[in-house]
Amino acid sequence: MESSASVNASVNELQNYLPVGIMLLVALLFATGALLFQWMTSQKGRRNAAKDSAYECGVPTEFPAHAKFSVKFYLVAMLFILFDLEVVFMYPWAVIFKKMLVTGPAILCSMASFVGLLLVGYLYAWKKGAFDWK
Repeated sequence: MESSASVNASVNELQNYLPVGIMLLVALLFATGALLFQWMTSQKGRRNAAKDSAYECGVPTEFPAHAKFSVKFYLVAMLFILFDLEVVFMYPWAVIFKKMLVTGPAILCSMASFVGLLLVGYLYAWKKGAFDWK
């Protein structure tokens, strides 16, 4: 049988999670309410030809509104983000490098392994032709 002290301790620990539980409950109620409101106010089955026709100038469109982009643009954007984050991680390291150098070469080895790993990724992307615009 557990003592009352351990039961009180476990109740106190559970009370620490009470605000998180309340916040989760409020978030779920808000999301459910928003979905329910949208479902109740949506215009299902109220479509007709007049509502679906072009409104601006009355001229029907000749081509899709969204132009298709090559996947190369997305690939270059993802590679830019990847190597841009490398610089974001390297800047704080460069700022404290001189101060931390007295602790030993561990700080240099950690950044060298980080840059080496990113260099492997860069070489892999280059080999796969990610930088070719053919």
